[in-house]
Amino acid sequence: MIIDTLNNASKYNSLHPLFAKAFDFISQKDLISLEDGKFEIAEGLLLIVNNGTAMTKEASLEKFECHDKHIDIQICANGIETIGWKPREKCKTPNGDYNPDRDRRFFNDEPDMFFQLTNNQFAIFYPEDVHAPMIGNGEIKKLVFKIKIKI
Repeated sequence: MIIDTLNNASKYNSLHPLFAKAFDFISQKDLISLEDGKFEIAEGLLLIVNNGTAMTKEASLEKFECHDKHIDIQICANGIETIGWKPREKCKTPNGDYNPDRDRRFFNDEPDMFFQLTNNQFAIFYPEDVHAPMIGNGEIKKLVFKIKIKI
């Protein structure tokens, strides 16, 4: 997992061929004015924009998730978002089976830590990062890049 601000995003471009495309795309946009929806930016690179109501810790932990085939870059464009995190290797209690269509695996474990993102901060979650996002109060404008591991 990586946590940083968009001002430092270019430092991570070498970690995956599509990171530069993702960060370049948002550097040319007003994040607040982006409309909700799903947008294919390039092959293997999907952007999901969502302006939604934050949820309780308990509600988010019902979907304590990780992915096998994608990396998430989750950006808080506006608001204060708390996210739970735990390394997958420490998760011992699966919550259902892996869903290959949605590339999601859920766990009933408790996060090892919680952290906050606010305006123009982001987290990068690799397949080994189990995460529970959108915890907080009020509205959160969030962008999630879904990046295929192998393109």
